[in-house]
Amino acid sequence: MAEKKSDKERSVEERLKSLYKLQTLLSEIDRIKFLRGELPNEVKDLEDEIIRYQTRIQKFTDEIAEAENYCAAKEQEIADRRQKIARYEDQINNVRNNREYAFLEKEKEFENLEIELAEKNIREAHAKIDQKHQDIEKAKQDLSDQEHTLEEKKRELEEIVNETRAQEEELRAKAKDLETEIDPYTLAAFKRIRSNARNGLGIVTVQRSACGGCFNRIPPQRQLEIKMHKKVIVCEYCGRIMIDGALVGITEPTSEAPAKPKRTRKAPVKKA
Repeated sequence: MAEKKSDKERSVEERLKSLYKLQTLLSEIDRIKFLRGELPNEVKDLEDEIIRYQTRIQKFTDEIAEAENYCAAKEQEIADRRQKIARYEDQINNVRNNREYAFLEKEKEFENLEIELAEKNIREAHAKIDQKHQDIEKAKQDLSDQEHTLEEKKRELEEIVNETRAQEEELRAKAKDLETEIDPYTLAAFKRIRSNARNGLGIVTVQRSACGGCFNRIPPQRQLEIKMHKKVIVCEYCGRIMIDGALVGITEPTSEAPAKPKRTRKAPVKKA
């Protein structure tokens, strides 16, 4: 039984060591990502902004086409109404009484008012078309500026990525190989803890009797359990997995208080 228990304890130690090594690799990957800064997000935002400008330009173009079709329809309407007026004028020459004359004059007046309204609508539509052309020109200028900025950001990002790509790929490959040494349950718990941690630390060492993640003090009994390596222990405050620093070769600096200088009693001065 003692031999099996020793195997179990060694298994926990190995899991903790592997987790800590994995954390080291992932922290290095995080450092590389940090070097890139906000560039990937800036590139994505610029790409989205460019799509918005392109959509806006297409919308203006569609509105111009719609307005031009509207003008064409109104021009045709004016032509039809003028033909009606011409017929009314021919009919006026052949009226038999004043009532027919008054009716035809009212019809002519109505058609002329409709023509004036159509011409007003055409002028308004042309003004709208002119405004849309100006909007398109401005949007195209803004689009050109955004595309220029995007090219610069992409070039800057590509330079940083090229500098760190080989290192990141090597780290990711090592991390992937290391994950096979950790049981799925512990690995899933570690990834969940790490994803919820602000600094990406899923496992931390005990530092000066406190959690290395949230720095809350750990009770002596819990510290002893961590040093025994019998089970995976998490911080009751931040939920991070805790590991004895000595297990991964980390020793805490010992600060010894300086020795107090001894006081020397002065000899009494004899009075003459």
